[in-house]
Amino acid sequence: MIDTVGIVVQAGNGGDGFLAFRREKFVARGGPEGGDGGDGGSIYLQATSDENTLQHLTYKRRHRAGHGVSGKRSNKHGRNGEDIVIRVPVGTIVSQALGADEGVSPIDLSEDGMKVLIARGGIGGKGNAQFVSPTNQEPLLREAGEQGDTRQLALEVKVLADVGVIGVPNAGKSSFVSRVTAAHPKIAAYPFTTLEPVLGVVDNRGETFVIAEIPGLVEGAHQGVGLGHEFLRHAERTRIFLHLLDGSGIDPIEDFKRVNEELKLYSPDLAKRPQVVVINKTDIPEVRERLSELSGELNALGVEPLDISAATGDGIQVVLDRLLQGVEPAQEKRKPAKEKFIDGAPVRPKRGILTIMEDGTLDVRWSKAERLIALSDLEDPRIVGQLFREFKRLGVIGAIEAKGVKYGDPVQIGDWEFDWGDMVAPDMEW
Repeated sequence: MIDTVGIVVQAGNGGDGFLAFRREKFVARGGPEGGDGGDGGSIYLQATSDENTLQHLTYKRRHRAGHGVSGKRSNKHGRNGEDIVIRVPVGTIVSQALGADEGVSPIDLSEDGMKVLIARGGIGGKGNAQFVSPTNQEPLLREAGEQGDTRQLALEVKVLADVGVIGVPNAGKSSFVSRVTAAHPKIAAYPFTTLEPVLGVVDNRGETFVIAEIPGLVEGAHQGVGLGHEFLRHAERTRIFLHLLDGSGIDPIEDFKRVNEELKLYSPDLAKRPQVVVINKTDIPEVRERLSELSGELNALGVEPLDISAATGDGIQVVLDRLLQGVEPAQEKRKPAKEKFIDGAPVRPKRGILTIMEDGTLDVRWSKAERLIALSDLEDPRIVGQLFREFKRLGVIGAIEAKGVKYGDPVQIGDWEFDWGDMVAPDMEW
């Protein structure tokens, strides 16, 4: 079972805005008509019960959405980039890859149909028609499209089940699951027959609940021994444990203590989870003979065990009734998600970041300002004048002045370097 995978997602960039003016007969130069660029495509994750593992994502680790198309003359808007929807199993947790720090918390896709935006497409750039104003009838500005998000993500599937069947290897977990559900796990007389969780649905007295066989736990499982980490990860999502003891084992009580110790070492919360303890294999005469002794030792530990034979089905109905009591209370029922859509993409700052570098240069990182500069002819004083008027409107000028910049100080906005005052005179009127 492929239950962890790393992927790279790259949202589409926005298309560039267009610079154009109407061409009309007898009109030397008409008004601005440059259209806006299309938005870049975004990338979503969607939980679906049709997928059980992340196997399909191991063959394609990089996912790219479509780029927005640039605007055109006659105020024609560019086409938006195509979105991508990646289907993942219900129970998938998405988080940023190790080492990335985007300020985004892990998201749990715990409900069928939940959809999460994980990479936001770039906004299309404005065409010059968007910059017309009563004081600027000949706008020469246009915006470059915004860059889409690129993220490295870690996906992890944790089984979602009401009941987790735990116990040492060969305790009869697979036999029990196959007896009470339609699932058909591999059954054999040797340990570690089951190498991945097995899910099944139990129908008991008109009520249904999901049961998961958690493969056998051995000493050191909390440290990864015997695939322990992979197994225990799935135990985290269950609400109650069915702890099966091998009544024919050398020391079932010691097995019981050891499994609980591994749960505690992996997560103290797991050790506190309710358990229904069951002694299995009562169809074997030797087990029936020692049943009273085993029950007495468990009673001394504060446990009231049940006993069954998974092979013959004897005693199973009592166990199912006890499990149903643990999953039935209304307050314990898993609630459907209140919202089916979650915005899980990094938040883009509305304002910029201004940093004074070691050489004294004020470095300005301001997305909107940089997108305006990217497509501007900085040798044309008319364009430079319009740029700074737009910078004033965006708050860039005020932010620079708040840093105490003086005439002649070096300033860099994006890739454009200039001395403050060469482009903006101290007495310049806005």
